[in-house]
Amino acid sequence: MVGGGKTGGIGKVHRTSAEMFDRFKLCAGVFSSNPEVSLESALEWGVSPDRNYSTYEEMAERESVRQDGIQAVVITTPNHLHGGPIKAFISKGIHVICDKPLTISLDEAREIQDVVQRSNRVFMMTYCYTGYPLVREAKARILRGDIGQIKMIKVEYPQGHLATPIEKMGLKTFEWRTDPARSGQGGTIADIGSHAFHMLRYVSGLKVRSVSAELSAFIKTRRVDDNAIVNLRLENDAIGLIWVSQAAIGHENSLNFKVYGDQGSLEWSHTDPSKLWFYQLNKPKQLITRGSAETTYEAKRATHVPAGHPEGYYEAFANLYLEAARAIYSVDNHLETPTEVDYPGIEDGFEGMAFVFASLESAKRNCAWVDL
Repeated sequence: MVGGGKTGGIGKVHRTSAEMFDRFKLCAGVFSSNPEVSLESALEWGVSPDRNYSTYEEMAERESVRQDGIQAVVITTPNHLHGGPIKAFISKGIHVICDKPLTISLDEAREIQDVVQRSNRVFMMTYCYTGYPLVREAKARILRGDIGQIKMIKVEYPQGHLATPIEKMGLKTFEWRTDPARSGQGGTIADIGSHAFHMLRYVSGLKVRSVSAELSAFIKTRRVDDNAIVNLRLENDAIGLIWVSQAAIGHENSLNFKVYGDQGSLEWSHTDPSKLWFYQLNKPKQLITRGSAETTYEAKRATHVPAGHPEGYYEAFANLYLEAARAIYSVDNHLETPTEVDYPGIEDGFEGMAFVFASLESAKRNCAWVDL
């Protein structure tokens, strides 16, 4: 693991999720830029001190020549520190799992995409919300035509933790997320807008042709956006709307989507992730629950406890790790990767970056339509 030390939050999520199905074990890392924190993290998590490295370059070099070296690395650093480790580990034949967004510039995103595509290594972006069983249920139902031709899709992702200038209170995670040098030009549009965009693409299966975006900062001293409204034109004459905010008072993590077709619609919310609402033309609404008999194969293979028993964020995150493990096993054993394996790859990472920069360009041009 690169980043994700004991003083950060996301590292625990990755470790817990990766190890949930006994397909991964944490063996090595550069857990923090602070050597003391990195060593403390290694010792606390059972990592041998000789595999607690000072730099990602050292880690990639030494692990690649060990007989028991790592097969894959997880990158959980701030956005501006994604590109270097990705390229270093891929070049040493090590599979890569990376937090979103891919990086902070479109040029580097293209470079990373080229490096990954020329390798035969597995690369996964952790767009974790597509690991929920009922998100996969919605995708499967749309694919088989349950709601007919898609006319509109709306994705909202409001949070409220940036409703005050919290980055001035000395909290490291908020400092870097609102610093353009480390987070990139996009603030909320990159941080959670990339999640919303991927959700739209994943569920609908439709490509986005162009965007018209209005980005704003509710906190006027903030150097990046904390609120974004994006209109989208999709293929097949469908339209879309994305609203993301991290300054929406009253919201904690309220990701949701609504997909409208000419024969029905589907609604899902992260605040109640075990329920999917299905509406058909001239028929009563139907509630589909996780683990129930009528769910599709795609949802069932992402479900791990019986209906009525809660599953949540960790399990959804772990589903992506399980998919990555299946892909890595296939590649390392020279087998064909099963078609059912479902995880966000380098193309999804690059598309997310293209969306962010098209939105930034549109906002600069007074909400002009910009092609992706």
